[in-house]
Amino acid sequence: MRTVSKKALWTGYVMTALPVLLFLFSGIMKLMKPNAAVEGMVKLGLPEKLLTGLGILEIACTILYAVPRTAVLGAILLTGYLGGAILAHLRVGESVISPVIIGVVVWGGIFLRDPRLRELIPFRTCRCDVADPQQRPIEPAVKA
Repeated sequence: MRTVSKKALWTGYVMTALPVLLFLFSGIMKLMKPNAAVEGMVKLGLPEKLLTGLGILEIACTILYAVPRTAVLGAILLTGYLGGAILAHLRVGESVISPVIIGVVVWGGIFLRDPRLRELIPFRTCRCDVADPQQRPIEPAVKA
């Protein structure tokens, strides 16, 4: 397994910390129910009574994302949460760029920190002209 450079590791930590802080703040605000949170729900056409449940869900998913052993599960759950946010914003004609960018940062942080995820999702192409045995083309299973 490959190791992660210090630069990539620290960039990954920063990219992870940003959504953690954002989601924790958002979840706490949903639990506190200030006027801005209630008005935001009304603007999206959602009942105020959903604030507490959404706040708990957001904080729980964020905690899973912040713990290294459960970070991938947390990222998957936060991706689902952001999908719901995207749908809610689309429904009322608002921009969805913010939740999309947050989702990219969520996964980017893990991608930079975890070599296992880099192996699972390699962002490179096979250069078959290179004499590297790990990059040779796949041979057919049945030879003619």
